[in-house]
Amino acid sequence: MSHIDPAFLRGLTRPRSVPARRDFLRLMGVAGGGLALAACGVEGQGGKAKVSQTDVQKYWAGKARTGKLSWANWPGYMQDDHATIKAFEKATGTKVTYKEVIQETGPWFGKIQAPLAAGQSIGFDLMVMTNGIQLEKCRQLGYLAPLDLARLKNFAANAGPGFKNPSYDPGNAFTIPYESGITGIAYNTKYVKDEITSIAQLFDPGYKGKVGMMGDSQELGNFGMFLLGIDPEKSTPADWERAAAKLREQRDKGIVRKYYSQDYVDAVSKGDVWMTMAWSGDVYSLTSPDVKFVVPKEGGTLWTDNMCIPRTAQNPVDALTLMDWLYVPANNAPLTEFVNYITPVPGTKQIIAADAAKATGEDKKDLTRLSTSPLVFPSETDLARLRHYRRLSQAEETRYQKIFEPIAKGS
Repeated sequence: MSHIDPAFLRGLTRPRSVPARRDFLRLMGVAGGGLALAACGVEGQGGKAKVSQTDVQKYWAGKARTGKLSWANWPGYMQDDHATIKAFEKATGTKVTYKEVIQETGPWFGKIQAPLAAGQSIGFDLMVMTNGIQLEKCRQLGYLAPLDLARLKNFAANAGPGFKNPSYDPGNAFTIPYESGITGIAYNTKYVKDEITSIAQLFDPGYKGKVGMMGDSQELGNFGMFLLGIDPEKSTPADWERAAAKLREQRDKGIVRKYYSQDYVDAVSKGDVWMTMAWSGDVYSLTSPDVKFVVPKEGGTLWTDNMCIPRTAQNPVDALTLMDWLYVPANNAPLTEFVNYITPVPGTKQIIAADAAKATGEDKKDLTRLSTSPLVFPSETDLARLRHYRRLSQAEETRYQKIFEPIAKGS
């Protein structure tokens, strides 16, 4: 039987799943409307915008470790031999049941919504969810346990500044990051001789017919706003209209060859397009060596897959223990060496560099590349330019989609 490189599988399952995941975020946001925010702001249910210490104490009172937990995650986010899980089990004596059951955010939310609404267990104590509409619903509907940050000392000590207090979860009230990725610009140096540093270059008529843009409305809208110096997280409907006008102008001038979902990787590698919006994970794992990735000076998008605890978890203290354990650099480094995404624990860089120094052959080459890659360890300058998606209410989501969705559809 032939052996398939796990790194190749990660390239297919993780970066290439992002567009579909974002599509589900969009579709569920529009179609799931009335249900989604019907219970917003329920007092005492974890759905408040700000969690008080009383809320935290009330939830965690009387809860203790049980020595077991069940974890729901995405494919490709753990070593094939579960080495990180085994290390945690050995260190703590806790038995972990690990299942790769989250294929898309929308269907996952659809699966857990009914039992969580009824106050019932979903069979998992820890789950990983992408920032976006579904995570916001879980927050607002009170489906998530408020985190006891006093028990997350490793997170406090070792998380990078850019991964604390995100706009989608102020104060890390319900979530802490697992892995992240960047939306920036990829360009093929065989065809583009200028250094690409700006989103404005995606709008340059000199590259007519050689530019790729993403069809996803959140991604597209963010870049339109970045171009105008607008922070998407603080944007208004008037900002959306201005950004959409620039994006329509770019389209109508014939600058955009195609609005891509996931097939831009081949296009930019082969030169069908010379530059395109792109995800950092794709460029690291899947493109040709001629393709470079840059966080443009105007800004880029940081998306994050977050660890969170369902409010009905049967083993929440064990889940919280695992979350914090992963923020010890020595514990996180082997996971980063496998996943190749942006780790929220920058202290892993030195450990991976040390591993590279001790390695030989292809392992040395791969680990050296990983430890020095700005796609895995972005500079503080790059991180400072990154923004999340705008948190949208149901009414705002509907309006946003009406503004941006028609652009990629040519209407």
